[in-house]
Amino acid sequence: MGPRSFRWVLHVDLDQFLAAVEILRRPELAGRPVIVGGRGDPNERAVVSTASYEARAYGVGSGTPLRVAARKVPDAVILPVDHQVYDAASAHVMDTLRGLGTVVEVLGWDEAFLGSDAQDPEAFARRVQQAVLDATALHCSVGIGDNKIRAKIATGFGKPAGVYRLTADTWSQVMGERPTLDLWGVGAKVSRRLAAHGIDTVAQLAAADGAVLVGEFGPRMGAWYGELGRGHGSAVVDDTPWVARGHSRETTYQRNLTTAEQVTAALRELAAQAHADTEAEGRPVFRVGLKVRYAPFFTRTLSRKLPAPTRSLEEVTAAVLDLAAGMEPGREVRLLGVRAEMVMPEGGSDAETTPVRGRI
Repeated sequence: MGPRSFRWVLHVDLDQFLAAVEILRRPELAGRPVIVGGRGDPNERAVVSTASYEARAYGVGSGTPLRVAARKVPDAVILPVDHQVYDAASAHVMDTLRGLGTVVEVLGWDEAFLGSDAQDPEAFARRVQQAVLDATALHCSVGIGDNKIRAKIATGFGKPAGVYRLTADTWSQVMGERPTLDLWGVGAKVSRRLAAHGIDTVAQLAAADGAVLVGEFGPRMGAWYGELGRGHGSAVVDDTPWVARGHSRETTYQRNLTTAEQVTAALRELAAQAHADTEAEGRPVFRVGLKVRYAPFFTRTLSRKLPAPTRSLEEVTAAVLDLAAGMEPGREVRLLGVRAEMVMPEGGSDAETTPVRGRI
């Protein structure tokens, strides 16, 4: 169908998706704290991908180290991530949504935007929930908004398995006194930068001086954060297939890398994996990135535009190793990641984005 603007945007979010899929495979786990992450071994370095609501009650959520999660919930069932099973379950859900005859913009494994011009969007949302449940036995929450921003935020008020509407008429009442961290697109770092200017709540962000925001975040992002505070956003839903801008590979090492030789060997392997991903799409690489997490837990990233787009593994690897020359000598490394950004189809590339500079 392509991009189209709608009266209503619905955000569909599958509840505790990975855990729910695992419980469908193992019905005896229903009602128990289930944690999905890594290879399912809490003695290894890995983080939680999804926790069931029973596990979340103990303070375990996505990103929690598995070792910590196991301590918080001693009787939890910890399972390894099974990408193939989740891919299949997600595809089934998205096909079900498309079967409702509307535009479906897939955001990831477990969420999508839908467009609707229905007179009663709540009734349509309940129809969506029932269709997904009947087809897949999975529950979902649905946020309704007059744009994507409000629909996405509304979903959080509907969880689990509920429906919630958030519009321009109710935005200030619902969101005004909430912290900026509750906004989609505002993380801990951005909220701290806003707080440094006395901007702690959504209402304060909505009323903030645009010049202050532009001074802190730049002309594009500063203006965007101001609009976000007012709940403004697009109501266009686009089912055009998503095209990856790049591919990343990273590994958390069970034992820290302690020598330059170990780091070089690991980076060569990661570069080869990322390059193979780009070769599968037949698109040249125009920028490479390096992510390093030093022990105990300190992360730095660096990226560099290549002199010219290339499909050469040797050139990609050399660029990654050149970035690695900026690593801090003598520090043990617990994680390495390599990213290869590709020229977009039809010649587009996002190649003019500003590189990250500085030591890693």
